[in-house]
Amino acid sequence: MPSMWILQASDGSELTFRLSPGAVKTVGRAPRADFIVDAAMVSRLHCRLTAEDHRLEVVDLDSTNGTFVNGERVSRAVASPGDRLRVGRSEFEILREA
Repeated sequence: MPSMWILQASDGSELTFRLSPGAVKTVGRAPRADFIVDAAMVSRLHCRLTAEDHRLEVVDLDSTNGTFVNGERVSRAVASPGDRLRVGRSEFEILREA
């Protein structure tokens, strides 16, 4: 069974998102987002995550305040376990679950 991708909030909150390989999920403030981050500076539909077996692609969806991977603003990036994803002021550590 393929392992899951996990986004764990770095601020100590309980916010955790899980993606299995093949999943395509949006992150944002809007109720229609797959993963809702109700926080300042997060756009309604902020970014899209595409999970594959060995990579997690992050695509910014023209967010107002940008999507960041390891502190660098990206329009598209491939994230790895241990990387950090920031949307608005919310930061998540990217992990893999065996």
